[in-house]
Amino acid sequence: MSRLTSLNRSVAGKRVIVTGAASGMGRATAHLFADEGAWVAVVDVSADRVNEVVGEIHRVHGPQRAHGFVTDVGRHDDLRQLVSDVVDTVGGVDALVNNAGISLVNSAFQEEAEYEANWARTLDVNLTAHSRLIRLCLPFLRAADGGGRVVNIASTEAIVTTAGLAAYAATKAGVVGLTKSFAVELGRLGITVNCICPGPINTGMTAPIPDEAKEVYAKRRVPLRRYGDPEEVAHMTLSLCMPASSFVNGAIVPVDGGMSIRHT
Repeated sequence: MSRLTSLNRSVAGKRVIVTGAASGMGRATAHLFADEGAWVAVVDVSADRVNEVVGEIHRVHGPQRAHGFVTDVGRHDDLRQLVSDVVDTVGGVDALVNNAGISLVNSAFQEEAEYEANWARTLDVNLTAHSRLIRLCLPFLRAADGGGRVVNIASTEAIVTTAGLAAYAATKAGVVGLTKSFAVELGRLGITVNCICPGPINTGMTAPIPDEAKEVYAKRRVPLRRYGDPEEVAHMTLSLCMPASSFVNGAIVPVDGGMSIRHT
């Protein structure tokens, strides 16, 4: 029987770069794309953790689904080398997931040298790297069959924020603005640029928070009354990269259990 619809929801065969892919949401995203038939560039700063995630994917799907790249996304030269190596390995890039991020203390009352260092490093990793990597991938995203896809991972800290995380909040708001600007500029090329704002998710970044404190916070602030799972964010990322999502561009999608809409 013939299909009644024409748009394709499969990412099989797509070549996807996922930064920050060695843990948390990035790891879940790499696994999910591999499960769905994509080839995944597993990118992170830790060689041991990159090798661990690549090994996990290889054990399930074989070596044809993933390759590891040790990269400090805060360094421009590392990003240039990354894109060159990916293209040498698989010939192009169909989708880019800018997921890498750090959260460093950045308080108005912090000692100046520490404040400046943490501010600069956070901007390099959380915002500037996104911009640079999109630009470096642009020739290949333009050539992608069905149009290239970019998904930037921001945070609900771009909407509501926490004291002492000035650089983190500023960069996540910046990612939202960057997404909108590039979505307008690149849309005419058939490249979509979208953004996800995860809320409270069980990742390495939130692991130091005691379970009791997480439970209290979730019951007070999250309508679903729990923290999210990294894979729940990964599925939204995957959806935005599907060929069928070809008319979703410049969207800012909270994945937060309803946290950012709750008033009382």
